[in-house]
Amino acid sequence: MNAKHRKTLAAVFSNPLLAGILWADIEALFVALGGRVEEGRGSRVTIRLNGVRVVFHRPHPHKTTVIGALKAVRRFLDEAGVKP
Repeated sequence: MNAKHRKTLAAVFSNPLLAGILWADIEALFVALGGRVEEGRGSRVTIRLNGVRVVFHRPHPHKTTVIGALKAVRRFLDEAGVKP
């Protein structure tokens, strides 16, 4: 992981959660952690990481991630055994 990935990981696990994290940065973090990003229909993406699978919807028309989605990302990373 490079410095940008570590910064994104810290932001995902920050308290309180910070809105405005770019979804592209979160996807890059998944890949840096060894995850696989698979395109689905429409805005859906399937993420596989450490044996855990989840489906997210890419935010649109904006590029930033809302708080609810960040909570889901945090829960997914926690289940996959990723800690900040």
